[in-house]
Amino acid sequence: MAKRIVHDRFCSMCGRPESEVGSLITGLEGAICTQCVEMAHDLVLEFSKKPSSDLKFQNDSLPKPKEIKSFLDQYVIGQDEAKKFLSVAVYNHYKRLMQRDLGDDVEIEKSNIIMVGPTGTGKTLLARTIARQLHVPFTIVDATVFTEAGYVGEDIESILTRLLQVADYDVKAAERGIVFIDEIDKIARKGDNPSITRDVSGEGVQQGLLKLLEGSIVNVPPQGGRKHPEQRMIAVNTQHILFMVGGAFDGIEKKIAQRLNTHVVGYSSTRDMQTIDRSNLLQYITPQDLKSFGLIPEIIGRLPVLTYLDSLNRDSLRQILTEPKNSIIKQYKKLFEMDHVNLQFEDEVLDYIVDKAIEFKLGARGLRSIVETVMMDAMFEIPSTRKKELHITLMYAKEKMERLKILSA
Repeated sequence: MAKRIVHDRFCSMCGRPESEVGSLITGLEGAICTQCVEMAHDLVLEFSKKPSSDLKFQNDSLPKPKEIKSFLDQYVIGQDEAKKFLSVAVYNHYKRLMQRDLGDDVEIEKSNIIMVGPTGTGKTLLARTIARQLHVPFTIVDATVFTEAGYVGEDIESILTRLLQVADYDVKAAERGIVFIDEIDKIARKGDNPSITRDVSGEGVQQGLLKLLEGSIVNVPPQGGRKHPEQRMIAVNTQHILFMVGGAFDGIEKKIAQRLNTHVVGYSSTRDMQTIDRSNLLQYITPQDLKSFGLIPEIIGRLPVLTYLDSLNRDSLRQILTEPKNSIIKQYKKLFEMDHVNLQFEDEVLDYIVDKAIEFKLGARGLRSIVETVMMDAMFEIPSTRKKELHITLMYAKEKMERLKILSA
């Protein structure tokens, strides 16, 4: 009797027989194995996280300015004025992208924004928090690493290289992105008058930024670094990229005070001076003050939206320590919770941390360094014990601070 031949079925994707893959899902024209189904599912999830160059915006799906500000309020304490400016700038950026998709004849120009505020007041945090809500590529760069082309340091075009990397080298998606340039005050020119010598890390960088901020087609090296003649370049149009810049502008209050004093002439102006809040001169900042500080007029004109951040007072620092979704105390509690330890702080400890942060004049950044100092020994020892509760007292916190001689710093 002739032996019966069994014909094995094959996966239409990988080509393996049913005897190797276990089971096949059959369709009208073929079949697919469960392993290929899982792989396809992972690919779909991966691509769904990437910024889409075909992303379309609709009026009803746009996050309104109040919605953007409400989202910022969950993570950033205070700074309502800066949040308002940022929310409007991002909302208008969405509308610009939508208007371009509609092919309207009226072209809406972008409004790049500049934020001025002391260190540790939340400029970078605001930018990072906005990135959580956006559906466009977003990157943060530091202006201090840039030098004029031809000198040691990074070229200006590396800003767009980082944006391309975030967008997985999807040029269309990158051209819809948002860039935050931090420490913009560090590239201010050394004097108010134009220099006859090269200022390769100051005025030279500002000149290089002009074409990016206003909008032009820039050839970008795909892997960053220096350009060379035989390198393959990627052309990126910056016309629809929104730029946010921020800086501490340490000492600009003196420029503001000098400008305000020049207007004091006669009795009426003296009366007006009494209404000026000298404890917060940043609220009176104008583009003229940025020019006096060292930004060139051309770059100020390309940053039409100017806002400021308030210095953090004691109440704000106390709120920052505990209230935001990602507050410092919540982060440390989560770290200990992962070791099955319940961490608790006395209220007096939190007040003590805030007082030290004010004393060191480091703003919100000082809070984390102080908490890190207080918690370092506990974080080293507790994971190796079976302890389930950790209660931080004021005496314990003072002991850790004094032992490291931080009080005398």
